[in-house]
Amino acid sequence: MFPGGGGQPDLQAILAQAQQMQQALAAAQEQLANEQVTGSAGGGLVTATMSGSGELTAVTIAPSAVDPDDVETLQDLVVAAVRDAARQVDQLTADRMSPLAGGLPGMPGLPGA
Repeated sequence: MFPGGGGQPDLQAILAQAQQMQQALAAAQEQLANEQVTGSAGGGLVTATMSGSGELTAVTIAPSAVDPDDVETLQDLVVAAVRDAARQVDQLTADRMSPLAGGLPGMPGLPGA
């Protein structure tokens, strides 16, 4: 608190807290980028692997999923596997970032506090 500030928030403390949160956020984002998730479809006939940052890194298709007379089903399986992996990335991101975001509303002196 500032001397004689009548309850004014300590600006230095707020800035230090914001800097710590920014560093924690950067570290969490780096950790996410190094993680991988794998989505699947068709009981594992098609899998899609994504980094925690959402980059598609691999698609695997079982030979038994390949039917030249039914390409549409294979295409649907690939889309479903990628969507499953993307959903897992979203969940991973929410799990990693929610503890950090929890500190935002309670910061003294900021709107919403």
